[in-house]
Amino acid sequence: MANAVEKIREFRAEAKFQRTSPQKAKLVLDLIKGLRVEQALNTVHFSSKRIAPVVEKVLRSAIQNATYVSQEQGLDVDVDNLYVRTAVANEGPRMKRIRPAPMGRAFRYQRRLAHIIVTVAEKKSPATVSAATDSAPSAKKTTKKAATKSAAKPAARAAAKKTATKKSAAKKAAK
Repeated sequence: MANAVEKIREFRAEAKFQRTSPQKAKLVLDLIKGLRVEQALNTVHFSSKRIAPVVEKVLRSAIQNATYVSQEQGLDVDVDNLYVRTAVANEGPRMKRIRPAPMGRAFRYQRRLAHIIVTVAEKKSPATVSAATDSAPSAKKTTKKAATKSAAKPAARAAAKKTATKKSAAKKAAK
């Protein structure tokens, strides 16, 4: 059973000390999370954000890392089967700057930097997924639990409606 479960290989790439705030980088990264690599590249390529070319470069680097490592270690990684597993923008060091202010004073502000990390992994094929999750007792348990939960929901809704009508009737009588 232990040999049936195969470890999912992840391949990552980083771009450190990028001159943008992590909040702005996350706007682009959230667009590509969970997408297939080809679709993610198209999405980033046609994005109008200033950080999009950097994210595209990091994504391409992660894909190249996957092909390189698969060739070096003799793994069978299909590039067409890769998807973006995680896309994160962490905060880097802040650069402190000073802006002139009225009456000879100075205001301090911070220029934020971001570390962008993209991880790609290979999607499991349907045959391996069904073989790994093919356990009859656990499937029966989940269906019983789902049936009892679905039966309990309508009863709870009906009880909530009854109590709501009683409360509204009591309020009307009080006025």
